[in-house]
Amino acid sequence: MAWFTLHGCAVALPIEPQEYDLLVTTSKGVQRVQVKSCASRNAKGYWHVGVGRRPYVLDKSAGKMPYDPELIDLFFIVLGDGSIYVIPSSVLAGRVAISAASYALYRVGDASSLLR
Repeated sequence: MAWFTLHGCAVALPIEPQEYDLLVTTSKGVQRVQVKSCASRNAKGYWHVGVGRRPYVLDKSAGKMPYDPELIDLFFIVLGDGSIYVIPSSVLAGRVAISAASYALYRVGDASSLLR
């Protein structure tokens, strides 16, 4: 929320459970944002980020499925090293996990910018 606010966007939280975590007003209008994070690198040293969701079931046994790009506009991803990515959902359509290194074009800074 802070990153979007510092970039001049109004931010709101949904009042009921939704596929998205935030509503952000940008120059493109209201964007539905799903927030994801990854705390550590995998064994090969890559930031492997889960960008899928579990179906609404009572247990965690169901496999992950991709978000519908018609219901999510942006993914906001924060890595354990503080890197921040804003990736359009159309770019990640059909995926449940990504390697952040493949999406360097969408890196928008790091969390240290929130402290300035």
